[in-house]
Amino acid sequence: MAAEIRPAPLVIRRTEAGRRRTPLSWVRGGGLSTLVFLLPLLVVFGIFSWFPIGRAVLMSFQETNLVTPATFVGLQNFRDVLADPLLWTAVKNTLYFAALALLFGYPVPLLAAVLMSEVRRFKGLYSALAYLPVVIPPVVAVLLWKFFYDASPTGVFNTMLGWVGIGPVAWLQDSGTAMPALVLEATWAAAGGTVIIYLAALTGVSTDLYEAAEIDRASIWRKIWHVTLPQLRGILLITFILQIVGTAQVFLEPFLFTGGGPANSTTTILLLIYNYAFANSLGGAYGSATALSIMLAVVLGLLSALYFRLTRSWSTS
Repeated sequence: MAAEIRPAPLVIRRTEAGRRRTPLSWVRGGGLSTLVFLLPLLVVFGIFSWFPIGRAVLMSFQETNLVTPATFVGLQNFRDVLADPLLWTAVKNTLYFAALALLFGYPVPLLAAVLMSEVRRFKGLYSALAYLPVVIPPVVAVLLWKFFYDASPTGVFNTMLGWVGIGPVAWLQDSGTAMPALVLEATWAAAGGTVIIYLAALTGVSTDLYEAAEIDRASIWRKIWHVTLPQLRGILLITFILQIVGTAQVFLEPFLFTGGGPANSTTTILLLIYNYAFANSLGGAYGSATALSIMLAVVLGLLSALYFRLTRSWSTS
């Protein structure tokens, strides 16, 4: 008769589990080598990421010009920022820019990617042309468009409008057209990267779905609505929040195009932060600048968390 095999006592199993958690067993299991490989990354990330963040949080409670010793002022910097009437102008302008960018900049890359995926020839050429604005240095792109936006009748865009009897338009000198002009350039400059993301996502859509739609004689727009968009739901949700965060941090366009003018109609939150810190050269309000930066980071963080919580079921259904 075979000997009966009995399970090890619970005490022994607990002892073995306890031994597996000792530092020696952790080292023998490769934990030390893992830490050695991770250490350079943790050091670099800590020095260039977490240390500046911690320093910024500390500066938001101080009055400092980065030369003389800092003075702790508590929440005074936050009070000063909230009491600045220009803050609410900057918030309104940033929301206006974000709304225009989402209205025009969000659907354009998707539409371009879908149309490019339908073509049979020169698809690589179209992809390269779509991505070309991303390759151009941002400052060069802004200066090029600033030349296009010349308000004189001989300006590039005004010349084109003159062909149909319109203009000339003071693109950057008019508070009514300055922000849409900035959005137009920003959309052109950033759309290429999103187009490539959508093109990569479209390769994962099953061709059987398109073949079934073609059998049902569905038009291209019905295929986009009933096949493409549902399959890209997760990617669309991610790019939407990324665009919201990106447009909330717009700085380059208003800084180089208009400097916040005319009449502060293009002053955004990041441009206001820059003006706090550097408008007065040495002795700028660095405490107020970092306080507004922390406030913006907190708002964007809360908005992102709320967005992902609300759209969790949409991205997985």
